Amino acid sequence: DPEYLKDRKVFVTLTCAFRYGREDLDVLGLSFRKDLFISSFQAYPPLPEERKPLSRLQERLLKKLGQNAYPFNFTIPQNLPCSVTLQPGPEDTGKACGVDFEVRAFCAKTVDEKTHKRNSVRLVIRKVQYAPEKPGPQPMVETTRSFLMSDRSLHLEASLDKELYYHGEPISVNVHVTNNSTKTVKRAKISGEVNILLVLFFTCIYSKCYNHLQLVSPSSTFCKVYTLTPTLSSNREKRGLALDGQLKHEDTNLASSTIVKDVSNKEVLGILVSYRVKVKLVVSRGGDVSVELPFVLMHPKPSEQPNSRPQSGNSSSLCHYTFLLFYRISLLIIFKHIY
Repeated sequence: DPEYLKDRKVFVTLTCAFRYGREDLDVLGLSFRKDLFISSFQAYPPLPEERKPLSRLQERLLKKLGQNAYPFNFTIPQNLPCSVTLQPGPEDTGKACGVDFEVRAFCAKTVDEKTHKRNSVRLVIRKVQYAPEKPGPQPMVETTRSFLMSDRSLHLEASLDKELYYHGEPISVNVHVTNNSTKTVKRAKISGEVNILLVLFFTCIYSKCYNHLQLVSPSSTFCKVYTLTPTLSSNREKRGLALDGQLKHEDTNLASSTIVKDVSNKEVLGILVSYRVKVKLVVSRGGDVSVELPFVLMHPKPSEQPNSRPQSGNSSSLCHYTFLLFYRISLLIIFKHIY
């Protein structure tokens, strides 16, 4: 309502925030929250130099909502992390730790002016990564262990059936042991681990271990395929486990793997998530022999909408190459006089 705004303007901000401490610990002016990215945009009155092509959704909403609707969009940088939430404990209160994105619209004379809640609206959004169209090579690793006072060795070879898995999909782990030594393998441990790296802070590792009593006698071989299925339902009691950022009243799942083009880039902040399968052999009076197999856990890329506007060749290939890390948020703001 232009009469309600008078000489004020309407601004929209996009904020990417990283909360690394519980909200109830924010005392004495010390906040466990860091803004990784803030971008502001003047939505009303619209600036001529800021006008960009409209999406089909924006065109339809403009026709439906009339002259008091004003479109806008943001561009999210590639180095920003995806939306990730750390699973809170049963006694935790307040906002959970993690990375979240928020779009906020407010009316004020300047963008830096302190605003009242009644003059602003907030919308929580998610930034997601989809699985690449071409997965990597099949993970396979092998190791040989020699023992003291023995010229024979123990050989362990492990592999996965593929590198990329979707959420809820079982993982087949192929284990092959050739025991030419004089030692006896008492047990095999197969575990799925998630590595959570809070950049600039610390690293957490959570694992789900499966013990298999399997004796491998000297001068014998052993081969078996184990199946693991990483799901949130069997890990809801683990505080601090990384989950996909969830919206209000929506369930979620384990956090997807983070794909970063340059891991050494110090501008990459937030939470980085990776997965691996660890195979360990417990040897009698000889220590342990273990190998690790990294894999990728993600959501499949959704099918293209038939009525979506085609992109140019360069931008399309860029989105596919960066796994949808670089995209625009196209929204529409409606001004109404709220009493």
